[in-house]
Amino acid sequence: MPLSLQASLVSQVFCLALVGSLAVKFWLATRQMRHVHQHRAFVPAAFASTISTEAHQHAADYTQAKTRFGLLSEALGTALLLGWTLLGGLDALNAWVYGLVAPGWGDLAYQLALFGAFSVIGGLLDLPLEWYRSFHIEQQFGFNRMTPRLFVVDLVKGTLVGLVIGTPLLAAVLWVMGATGPWWWLWAWGLWTGFMLLMQVVYPTLIAPIFNKFKPLEDASLTGRVQALMQRCGFQAKGFFVMDGSLRSAHGNAYFAGLGKSKRVVFYDTLLARLLPAEVEAVLAHELGHFHHKHVLHRMLMIFALSLLGLVLLGWLANQPGFYFGLGVTPHLSGTAPNHALALLLFMMASPPFMFFIAPLIARSSRKAEFEADAYACAQTNGIDLSSALLKLYEDNASTLTPDPLYVRFYYSHPPASERLAALPR
Repeated sequence: MPLSLQASLVSQVFCLALVGSLAVKFWLATRQMRHVHQHRAFVPAAFASTISTEAHQHAADYTQAKTRFGLLSEALGTALLLGWTLLGGLDALNAWVYGLVAPGWGDLAYQLALFGAFSVIGGLLDLPLEWYRSFHIEQQFGFNRMTPRLFVVDLVKGTLVGLVIGTPLLAAVLWVMGATGPWWWLWAWGLWTGFMLLMQVVYPTLIAPIFNKFKPLEDASLTGRVQALMQRCGFQAKGFFVMDGSLRSAHGNAYFAGLGKSKRVVFYDTLLARLLPAEVEAVLAHELGHFHHKHVLHRMLMIFALSLLGLVLLGWLANQPGFYFGLGVTPHLSGTAPNHALALLLFMMASPPFMFFIAPLIARSSRKAEFEADAYACAQTNGIDLSSALLKLYEDNASTLTPDPLYVRFYYSHPPASERLAALPR
């Protein structure tokens, strides 16, 4: 196929996916906002005795605000993506970085600098949106507890951690792409998989404490209760910890971190402040249900499989000049410099519009796992306690009780309250 035709085909397919995904996102968002608004006035009958009208309307307004902000973010993100690709932004950045770095520092330094420059520019462009989300939307609805100073501190910490961890990994991947021949994608996949498994081990003890404080669970009664639950379910944990989630947000959560016997159980302090001990036990039993049904393992394997397929595809695309020209970038021809960084960046930018269309399948699988984990929790604890805990979490997190059904099927990783609570045994 002639290069011009190949490039034109890539451009057309990319534009079709980009416009199609954006159109579907806007359609779903308008459905969601309209449906939530239509049901704002009255609490659904199933929740009339447990959720106040004020809380219901607060959740509806919060959902509307988040959805509108999501539309704005999508529109700006699409414009930025077009600017980086078809309008020549990445091409111009690549030429500038190459001329500045490659002659004196070599090919690997040039590729790392290209990634670094792209990340800095992208981060700066995203910064106003992050600021608005935290200090306007979350603040308006009473969830934000982060100060401007903490926002900046987190930004600096995140940047430094990203540099320390990401730079060696990226350098290793770029080296593998250039040194291991046509099967580089298999070596790169093995490297990335190993890195992800390593992060599961080191993140809870080395990285997470950089951003939050963790202290052992001091409530002896609750500790005994959750220990008994763990033993009853045949699970082990390295410890029970409380995280200062209230430092940044009023939202509550609980999670497991780590692998194997090194798993740590982490409770947000906001969760413990809101739930009764029996409700905390039920929430933990739900999390144990995910491990019992091997949801965590299955999800990890799915991510590894998708990443392998992505790298196989990238391994082919990286050798197609039309891939670069079709996305607005002039590759280094005749071996003047490696194209590995360009290929990675283009693939990272071009993939989301295509991946968007498999989102309903992933969301459906996730909702199914939540139902299974709920059933396990009810078998190990009291279904009434789980129902009570979920109601409090839905109310505290301002989760709307009346989402659009199609929006749910496309996006929701957790079942809406009406479906989830109806499935619990009474």
